[in-house]
Amino acid sequence: MDIKKKDEWFKDEAFWDQFAPIMFDEQRWAEVPAVADGIEALYTTLAASRGKAGKALAILDQCCGLGRLTVELSLRGHRLTGVDITPSYLEAARESATDEGLTVELIQANVRHFVRPSSFDLVLNLYTSFGYFVDPADDKQVARNAYDSLIAGGLYIIETLGKEIAVRDFTEGEWFERSGAVVLTEYEALNGWEYLKNRWILLKDGARFERNFNQRLYAATELKKLLLDVGFTSVFVYGGWDKRPYDQKAQTLIVAGRK
Repeated sequence: MDIKKKDEWFKDEAFWDQFAPIMFDEQRWAEVPAVADGIEALYTTLAASRGKAGKALAILDQCCGLGRLTVELSLRGHRLTGVDITPSYLEAARESATDEGLTVELIQANVRHFVRPSSFDLVLNLYTSFGYFVDPADDKQVARNAYDSLIAGGLYIIETLGKEIAVRDFTEGEWFERSGAVVLTEYEALNGWEYLKNRWILLKDGARFERNFNQRLYAATELKKLLLDVGFTSVFVYGGWDKRPYDQKAQTLIVAGRK
């Protein structure tokens, strides 16, 4: 299979609209405060500018989606800029912010191109939003944009599915019911675990919607090297928001780079 010929599926707004209720259900929303707690704790521990801990931070949320985290962090007094490529998601994020009486900057842009030099204390790329571009150089560009957008001593946090966890927990497929729909999934490792192929089928109200896409998988050492190559002076690796080690019991892969 030639990965290079795959289209940029993430530009398909219909996919995000169809699968939003599946990917962002009540459980995912309920997890947001704990994730925000973890982010603030990591910043307090790791950022060279951590003297600002407990104060309002300028935060960039790459691939902010529906704004779950953007709104939560804004509620905590931080100054948020959210960037995403999907207009309907940004509109939903804008409505959530307005409902909470918040002022949040939301920008429709591709994270490969968005950069605002030396403007943020903290840049986030969470919920497995890293690794979907056809060219791996684009992943590095996203990280470089984060580096350039940070002030000296600022922190970049990526949270994603680590290759080690993908191998450990691999299943060829599953089906489940959620939000009034039936979802069928198939998974396949490609190119020696360089990619994880995803096939998702959604059945609801007599309609069928299908999408195939590939995610580039990074081992912890690979993602750490990528951030060091971009210019981050120190890179830290964790297996959960409680700062547990990234080992056989890891829940997710969290990599934090300090500028």
